[in-house]
Amino acid sequence: MSAEAPVFDRPRRLVAEALGTAFLLAAVVGSGIMAERLAGGNAALALLGNTLPTGAILMVLILIFGPVSGAHLNPAVTFSFVLQRRIGAADALAYVLAQVAGGLAGTWLAHAMFDEPVLMLGTTARTGVGQWLGEIVATFGLVATIVGCVRFRPGAVAPAVGLYITAAYWFTSSTSFANPAVTIARALSDSFAGIRPYDAPAFIAAQLIGAILATAVLGWLLRPVAGAAAEPSAAAAAREYS
Repeated sequence: MSAEAPVFDRPRRLVAEALGTAFLLAAVVGSGIMAERLAGGNAALALLGNTLPTGAILMVLILIFGPVSGAHLNPAVTFSFVLQRRIGAADALAYVLAQVAGGLAGTWLAHAMFDEPVLMLGTTARTGVGQWLGEIVATFGLVATIVGCVRFRPGAVAPAVGLYITAAYWFTSSTSFANPAVTIARALSDSFAGIRPYDAPAFIAAQLIGAILATAVLGWLLRPVAGAAAEPSAAAAAREYS
């Protein structure tokens, strides 16, 4: 999730975003189906079986596609980059369309691999203030992880994002969708990973709120203070912990 990828033209970047998001959803939905089948009714074990592959595949996908497109794989991340003026509006719109298309393709691929109906709608109710707050928190933390690592530790983005999502699956009430493309795709899956289409818009709204808040807070937090010579600079503070 580097800030930009100037070496590659737009078609290649869009293919990278679509492929990356497709593999992400294939992992999320596929591991959810496999986990539910093998967990014997144990919801905690099924969630763990869904969590670990998701965190792992994120690290791999960012390492593969990060140098090509920045590996946003998430409209909320792309939106944050627009707010930071790291990507233009036209590229951002194209990224989001590629991410949504890739997410749908990955979901349908997972269904086909596990001999499930390819086309279906989610029936799992995921709604309420607690879950919406969970999505705000999940997306805030994800965007904060990316913004902070891009600024000070670009090489750590892949493991940091994978580890954050692994943790957020368990500490957020919503199990950390934190991604509008993922939410749309999971609304079309009646599996362990699914969500009712009726509940998806509120999740997406919460995710965008989380992205806005994280971009604003991290933008203020990481902005050097002009003339504050008596205080350590952000770079010096970062080196202190390196």
